[in-house]
Amino acid sequence: MLTGSGLTVQAVRAVARHGLPVAVEAAAVDRMAAARRLVFELAQQDVPVYGLNRGVGWNKDRRIDATRFADYNRNLLLSHDVGTGPEASEDEVRAVLLARLNGLLLGHAGTEPAIALRYAEFLNLRIHPVLHLRGSVGAADITSLSPVGLAMIGEGEVRLDGRRMSAAEALGRTGLAPLTLGPKDALAIVSSNALSAGTGALGLADTADILELADLASALSLEALGGQTGPLDPAVHRARPYRGQMASMRLLRAALEGSDLEARRNAETLQDPLSFRDVCQIHGAARDALAYTEELLQLQLNSSDDNPCVLPEEGRIVSCANFDPLVWVLGFEMLGGALQHVSRSSAYRMLKLGNPAFTGLSRFLSPDEERYIGFGTVQKTVSALDAEIRHLAQPASGDFLSLAGDIEDHATNAPYVVAKTRQIIRLLSDVLAVELLHAAQAVDLRGGLRLGRGTEAVYRSVRTAASFMAEDRAVSADIRSVGRLICDGSLLRAARAAMAD
Repeated sequence: MLTGSGLTVQAVRAVARHGLPVAVEAAAVDRMAAARRLVFELAQQDVPVYGLNRGVGWNKDRRIDATRFADYNRNLLLSHDVGTGPEASEDEVRAVLLARLNGLLLGHAGTEPAIALRYAEFLNLRIHPVLHLRGSVGAADITSLSPVGLAMIGEGEVRLDGRRMSAAEALGRTGLAPLTLGPKDALAIVSSNALSAGTGALGLADTADILELADLASALSLEALGGQTGPLDPAVHRARPYRGQMASMRLLRAALEGSDLEARRNAETLQDPLSFRDVCQIHGAARDALAYTEELLQLQLNSSDDNPCVLPEEGRIVSCANFDPLVWVLGFEMLGGALQHVSRSSAYRMLKLGNPAFTGLSRFLSPDEERYIGFGTVQKTVSALDAEIRHLAQPASGDFLSLAGDIEDHATNAPYVVAKTRQIIRLLSDVLAVELLHAAQAVDLRGGLRLGRGTEAVYRSVRTAASFMAEDRAVSADIRSVGRLICDGSLLRAARAAMAD
């Protein structure tokens, strides 16, 4: 039940990817109706209101006659349909629809309640307007969202149950009548951060998974190295109890429970390389960055970013800048930087596992150094992936132009910042896949190890996708196979189940 509050990033993922149906609270419909009445009252009084009876952007000084409301709102949708680049996937479109729907339910947009209910109908009937991901400067995604409104009035293209067709055909097939737009409806449809917030929610849900996976990969690598467990001592972490650091420590200890690592560690090696010893601190920092960003994005998902803001209880409509998402866009910038550290430490663990000076095993974990190369060349792949991640982690929210006759002189590039953070996650999954291949190979070369409950499950999952390298073979296929286990969640599910027993 959607109310305008309480929407989480995990709920966005459930609706977007797993088709969870939505329903709208009756009280939310009442709130929207009250705001709509105020819109009509002010329209009848010809009180100047941005986007209602006055234009938008540089055209804020242009009067809109009441007889032209329907035409003007349609024209607003058409003129703002300027997105470019790749089309949003269906789960991304669903996240966008849900993000905007929940914001409308607060009653500050002043739109016709039927508009909000149409978002819910689109979600439940799997009508997904064709959206393009590029074009928004991140001061409301006004260049990208008009296809949703066009679909509501029977124009443009959609996908219905995955099949592309005209919006008019999809409405006919599902028994929905095209809507008629009234004052302020089009502005409410195009002027929100639903694209960046919706896709951002998917990215944060995926980040939580990739950080858990990074902890598990590092635990298996520690087993493979025969490393020190002292850095996982709870007393050490209680001396500096950052929440993310504590969470990573607990997960690593749970994953290693039952392992013989402590018994077989080399007492002469007092300290492992920092990429092993510093895992809880590095991954913990990323966890804290995620928690910070998630808190702020969830506030966005349960807030109104409408301009102007309709205040029905006060009888006012006020121009504002609540569409500016900088507060949580900066969180994504920070998160990208944190994930770059996770990538770099994984890359260094991989390099150490291929180095006999650290493992006492063969060079590049070759099964036979006289005959086979082993994992030598894949180091270059990881270096390339990590370099791309490092580039994507660079801030981008400050790169914008002053637009609309020098009126709109601030922006955030929110969709791009979110998109590059999500790309970091995708690349990081490949980096971790290579680390897991190294760790599993080292475990096999050592032989006879008793792994922890969690690390044993991770090892077995990796081995279902990629067997022991007994001779040189195409490693790219193994990276893809292990990467699929990461991306479809099966590796995480196996580890969680093992640690829950």
